[in-house]
Amino acid sequence: MPTTNAPKPPASQRDPGKVADFILFSQREFLLNLSKDLSRGNVSFAQFYLLSYLSTSRELTMTDIARKMGHSTAAATGLVDRLEKLGYVERMHAADDRRKVMVRITPKGMELVAKLRSALQNRVAEAMEESSAHDVDTFVQNYRGRDEVSAD
Repeated sequence: MPTTNAPKPPASQRDPGKVADFILFSQREFLLNLSKDLSRGNVSFAQFYLLSYLSTSRELTMTDIARKMGHSTAAATGLVDRLEKLGYVERMHAADDRRKVMVRITPKGMELVAKLRSALQNRVAEAMEESSAHDVDTFVQNYRGRDEVSAD
């Protein structure tokens, strides 16, 4: 876990309740805006999550998708069906086993993910402008440290 030379703020400034409130309220705002953007693309949060994951993967089996989404294979199939009808993903058979169905994101799906990520990134940048550079750096450093610990 990374260490910093910066002194820790007094406990009164490290109130977990205030941080939890900040996360809840900022998450609500970001999700409401994301919801508006998703409705324009005619996709749900679950579908966007899947598209985002597919945008960083080459292709996945239906079993992999079900596992990643925490759904049954039947539910994952329904998710993929809808995205396929919208032209955001495509199915194909695996080269080594024609019984295995693979799913990959289409250029149209990549475009949607990029557009929605960009909008979210712009909103986060606006929120970060209201914070000091030190606060943002500390938050990012602590967040990355937690991520590294959870990966162990």
